[in-house]
Amino acid sequence: MVTMLRYALALWLPLVAATLALPSLAHAEAQGVVAIVNDKPVTEFDISQRITLLKILGDASPDGLSRKKALQSLVDDQVKIVEAKKFNLTPTEADVTGQIARMSKGMQSTPEGLVVKLKKAGIDETSFRTYVSTLIGFNRIIASKYREDIKIAPGDVDAKMADIKNKVGTRMNEIMRDPRMKGLTVYTLLEINLPVEGDDALLLQARAVDAAQLRQRLKGCGNVKAASSGIFNVKAGRKVEVDGARMPPPLKAALDKAGQGGAIGPMRTKGGIQLVVFCGTRKISPQKPKFEMPNRQQVENMLVNEKYDSFEEQYLKTARQGVYVEYRNQSYSQ
Repeated sequence: MVTMLRYALALWLPLVAATLALPSLAHAEAQGVVAIVNDKPVTEFDISQRITLLKILGDASPDGLSRKKALQSLVDDQVKIVEAKKFNLTPTEADVTGQIARMSKGMQSTPEGLVVKLKKAGIDETSFRTYVSTLIGFNRIIASKYREDIKIAPGDVDAKMADIKNKVGTRMNEIMRDPRMKGLTVYTLLEINLPVEGDDALLLQARAVDAAQLRQRLKGCGNVKAASSGIFNVKAGRKVEVDGARMPPPLKAALDKAGQGGAIGPMRTKGGIQLVVFCGTRKISPQKPKFEMPNRQQVENMLVNEKYDSFEEQYLKTARQGVYVEYRNQSYSQ
């Protein structure tokens, strides 16, 4: 009897374990599993979250992060975790907390504020801490393995600074040659309307006489009210600014001839008779872009990061061979 019970349990327990695992697998499949990395499913959702995280942290390239690269980032996380454990360099919770504090300070925030921002984007704190822990552990490996190789010579800093200065100078020259940097002349105009109902020729003529009288009284856009005294129903519009280069040549020529403070017209419009007052011009010159050269320490840090990235990729290239990856979506494997 005991033997039969043990035999039944031996058959039943694996079935229970498999049944308990089904909801998790089914949930992962529902999210769109694209790869299995060391028995861990990576879903389309995980990839979207990684892209969001890197954007928030400012680690995504200016051109954005493709989904294929985001998946590679998630695969590399598993590589880094394995390597950190191998060398006993897995960081403590205190290490992670300290690094998050430094990251948030660099983003002009607080650890609490950063966590809230991530949660709003759907990234929970545990996932974020795991990501940071992975970075710390792997950074320690690279720092210890390539410590001597990462050193930067003063001559390298000089060369990099000269290169940056040359590139900035070239770019600045390109910008300053752009026609848009030459500036433009803006004409400020004011429309004055003398409304006329209907098409009565005598009434239109009378209003044209009123407009001519108003034009003679005008001394600019500032005395329209005084110049309109005694003239029936004069309506001044709002001042408008027009790029002189885009103005119809005949209109620009007429305004230039009238001079600042003068007016052109009377002109027939759909609603009556109109004058256009030339209030004046102003020059608009685009602000010259400013660039502040990085100091030597900043350039040295830049070179260190470049070397670090090179060594990291070199190390990962070999370490990736120890991670099992099964692609469920073959478009990510190509």
